[in-house]
Amino acid sequence: MAGKQVKKFEFVVVGGGIAGVTCVEQVASRFPSADVALITAGLQIKAVTNYKQVSKTLEEFDVEERPSGVLEERFPNLTVIHSAVKSLHTHSHCVETADGRVFGYKKLCLCSGARPKLLTQDDPRVLGIRDTDSAQEFQKRLSKAKRIVVVGNGGIGLELVYEVEGCEVIWAVKDKAIGNAFFDAGAAQFLIPALEADKPQAAAPCRRLCYTTEEPGPGAAQTFTAGGTSRGRSSGSVEPGSALGPDWHRGVELRGAERVSRRVSVEYQCEVEKIFSSEELLRSPQRPLNAESEGSWPVYIQLTNGKAVGCDFVVSATGVVPNTEPFLRGNSFAVADDGGLQVDDHMRTSEPDVYAAGDVCTACWEHSPLWQQMRLWTQARQMGWHAGRCVAADVLSEPIELDFCFELFSHVTKFFNHKVVLLGRFNAQGLGSDHELLVRCTKGREYVKVVLSRGRMVGAVLIGETDLEETFENLMLNRMDLTAYGEELLNPDVDIEDYFD
Repeated sequence: MAGKQVKKFEFVVVGGGIAGVTCVEQVASRFPSADVALITAGLQIKAVTNYKQVSKTLEEFDVEERPSGVLEERFPNLTVIHSAVKSLHTHSHCVETADGRVFGYKKLCLCSGARPKLLTQDDPRVLGIRDTDSAQEFQKRLSKAKRIVVVGNGGIGLELVYEVEGCEVIWAVKDKAIGNAFFDAGAAQFLIPALEADKPQAAAPCRRLCYTTEEPGPGAAQTFTAGGTSRGRSSGSVEPGSALGPDWHRGVELRGAERVSRRVSVEYQCEVEKIFSSEELLRSPQRPLNAESEGSWPVYIQLTNGKAVGCDFVVSATGVVPNTEPFLRGNSFAVADDGGLQVDDHMRTSEPDVYAAGDVCTACWEHSPLWQQMRLWTQARQMGWHAGRCVAADVLSEPIELDFCFELFSHVTKFFNHKVVLLGRFNAQGLGSDHELLVRCTKGREYVKVVLSRGRMVGAVLIGETDLEETFENLMLNRMDLTAYGEELLNPDVDIEDYFD
C-alpha cells in the first residue's frame, strides 16, 4: 500500500446489490455533507421499486437494474466507483480495488452478497444462474437446447423448471420433495400439478384439515407433461454481478428448441456423482448404469441413484456461499460456520468500523424465537436498511434497537404461479417433536398450514390467495394461546378474522 495515493471517504459501502444500495441510501441521506462511496463491480445497481408494506413484517417490492448515475443524481455527496475489490486493510482503514486505486474510510459496510455454489468450477458445460449476465447466457444457450438438467431444490431451481418451455427438463433434487427449503411435502404435493398443465386446474373443495402423501423413494422419478399425464419411470429408463431480483424471469423468454410446451422429470433423493462428455462415456471401461444409447449429447451426468442422462447443458442451482473474498486475507474477521462474516445486532463485524449486511454476513445475535436467517431478497433489504441506521447511530452516538422486522421471519414470493407466504418457523425449524400441524387444502386453489407449539402459533405456510397472512402474523406476535380453538382454527366455513378482531 506504501506510495499509493489514497482518496478518503467518511463512509464506504461495497456491493451494488439490494443490501448495499439500501445501506448507502440510508447513510447518504442521513449525512448529506459527508463524502460517501459505493464500490461495485457492475455498471448497474439494484434498486427497490414498488415497495409495499403488506403488514407489520411482510413487505413486497420489485427489484430493477438501474444505471448507477441514478443514485449519484439523488445524492450529490455520493461517488460510485466501478471496480471489484482486490484487498481490504482494516488496520489502515482502506480498500484497494482491482484497478489499483486505494480508498480510505472511517466506516465501511460490506454488502458483497454471495456467489453460486457450483457443482464444478470452470466447466463450460455447467452454468450457474446468479446475476444478469449468467441469466442472459442461460437464455441464449436454452434457445438451442432440447434437454437440460437442473440440479438444486432452492428458489432458482423452482422458478426455472416452471418457466422453461420448449425444452425437456430433468430436475435432480436431493430431497424427498420439491422446494424443501421453503415448504414441506404436503405443500410440494399441492404445487406439483402446476407442472402438468399451462392453466391452473379448477379448484375442488377439500375441507379435510390434514393430508397424507406418499413420498417418492430413493431413485424414484416422476414425469409431468403439459398434456397433464403423470407417470412413474423405472430405474431402467433413460465475479459476479449482483444477484437476480424476485421475478427475474418476468419479461424474459425462456424457450428451448423443441415445440413441446413443457416436460419436467423429477429425480428425487439424488445428487450428481460425475459429469462427463459423450467421448468419455464411450471410452469408459465401466459404462454407467442406464446410460442412454440413443443420440449423442454434449454432456452426461451420473446421478447417485445409478442413472446417467445426457443433455445439452447442466444448470447448477445448488445454493450460494457468502462472497467474503478478498476481505479475509490479512484481517481477523470472525467467520460463521456457513462462511458468512459474523455480525452482531448492530450489523458490526469483529473488525473495528466494519459492518456487513445481506448474504455476505451471518446474524450471530440471539434471535427472536420466530426469526431465522435465510439468504433472501427481503432480508438483504432489511439488513441493508438496519446497517445504514446502525452506522448513523454509531457516528452520532445515538442508541438504536434491533429493527422490528427481525421479530418474525416473513417472506412473500411466487412459485408455480401461486402466491406463497412464509411466516415464523414455517417448517417447524428447531422445534423437534414439540409441535403439531394443522393443514387445509383446496386442490388448485389454496394450501394452508400452521405450526403450533404448546398451543401457540409459531409458523405458517400460505399458498394461494388466502388473505390470512395478517391475522396469522398477529397471532404469532401476540403469542396468543389457541388451544381452545383446535381444528376450528382452519375451518373454511369460519371467518377466522372475526375471532381475533
